[in-house]
Amino acid sequence: MKKELRYGYTTGSCATAAAKAATYMLFYDEVLKSVKIDLPIGKEIELDIFYIERKEGEVICGVRKDAGDDPDVTHNMIIYAKAEKSKEFLITGGEGIGIVTKKGLPLQVGDYAINPVPRKMIESEVKKVLPWGKNVKITIFAPEGKYIAKRTLNPKLGIIGGISILGTTGIVEPLSDEAYKKTIDLEISMASSESNEICLVFGNYGKNFTNLSSKMPLVTMGNYVGFALESACRNKIKRVYLVGQIGKMIKIAGGIFNTYSRIADARNEIFTAYLSLYGIDRGILEKVMNANTTEEILDLIEGKVGKDFFENLALRIKEKCIQYVKGCLEVEVEIFSLKKGHLAKTWSDFIK
Repeated sequence: MKKELRYGYTTGSCATAAAKAATYMLFYDEVLKSVKIDLPIGKEIELDIFYIERKEGEVICGVRKDAGDDPDVTHNMIIYAKAEKSKEFLITGGEGIGIVTKKGLPLQVGDYAINPVPRKMIESEVKKVLPWGKNVKITIFAPEGKYIAKRTLNPKLGIIGGISILGTTGIVEPLSDEAYKKTIDLEISMASSESNEICLVFGNYGKNFTNLSSKMPLVTMGNYVGFALESACRNKIKRVYLVGQIGKMIKIAGGIFNTYSRIADARNEIFTAYLSLYGIDRGILEKVMNANTTEEILDLIEGKVGKDFFENLALRIKEKCIQYVKGCLEVEVEIFSLKKGHLAKTWSDFIK
């Protein structure tokens, strides 16, 4: 019998715990060995404080990153937070935290790569222990980050000099292929007892975007699009609504049914191929081929293609999915952008 895989914690959770502990020790004469924080998914966790350094007017705390049984390159590194008394509340980055140099990410060029959800977590938890009328400057840093970042996608994304502080849920789900597939299969099996229609999403962005969860069971499939569609067939599902961000969905338009970037990442090439059918200028196509993210591509083609481009793309994705399962179920598709919202869908607003 295989052991159950152990969950870990994101760099965002570690940074939050370190920041909260450092702030508390800055203003109160007490040393914390651990600290509790609330996660975006509504759970509370307690993380150990691995490192403490106290000076006049500042405290530094460090939390060791535990990725659980996930093969995460940031596993065991230390995420530090320095808390300093300040005239205004501020969260910034330091050594080993990457700096954004390209557009297309949910951060501004020049910002430290502390993503929006972790930033909100840090602010919320720090303010819980911050005395009334006081302010603090929080600096997140991770000296090992400048070396570890070379083994991540950060250089490709235009984030230089370090790692990103990430996380949308606060926890790291272990990525064993077989374990994850069994979970997907089980969820679809359970959903089939409630309905003959399901909504498939890649992850939290899809969950937060769609309102279909009020009408039918919603299943998170990760990168395993093909497997999820096959499971839907095995479980006698009649219709699947596939909802996803353009960066994942464009891969399906090219016949890619495992969207993990290390297995297949031809987003730019597929975009370029489809755009060429619309007579887009070669200069724009070259920029699309070399774009950093799909969100950047959307900026490049804004005003140069109409709504019909995305509608036809959605139809193509729908056709690819139906071909993949050899017509054993109906498929409807919705594409969205993190910055621009809804782009296209293949069904009417009214669902029986």
